[in-house]
Amino acid sequence: MSDHDTIELPETIELPRLLDFYELQSAAHTGIHEFYENLRHGQLSTTRCRDCGNLQFPPRIVCPECQSDDLEYVDLPHEGELFAFSTVRAGAPLGMQSEVPFVIGIVDLGDVQLSSRIDNAEYDDLEIGDPVELNVTEIDGPVDHERVFFRFEPKR
Repeated sequence: MSDHDTIELPETIELPRLLDFYELQSAAHTGIHEFYENLRHGQLSTTRCRDCGNLQFPPRIVCPECQSDDLEYVDLPHEGELFAFSTVRAGAPLGMQSEVPFVIGIVDLGDVQLSSRIDNAEYDDLEIGDPVELNVTEIDGPVDHERVFFRFEPKR
């Protein structure tokens, strides 16, 4: 995965299990492990209900519309538009306090909108409607297995 950016979480912070959900990226720990497997391969995905067609993000194991568990993974676009954004200047999550300020935003991918960190951008350089693209990021930290998460950045 050398074509992805890497961030590192400090080893000195002990995160409670509820806060360190990255540990739950394996089939042994979660029903949405396929989302993380797809992300490791550079593909952003989510679930769609085969019964009613409802598309959900984040991925689910049961459809919130019809309660069916007949869900399939579908690929999401790697490019979208910035729908809204702001800067985090204080109150960052554990392990990210030293990274403030940073930009967060709502990315419109057409069928879904999702919240994401917007990397390699300053607030004053962004506008609503700016094109952004997927940035899969490796997470280093207190567990031994490979972990990933998604972010977006201005389209180059």
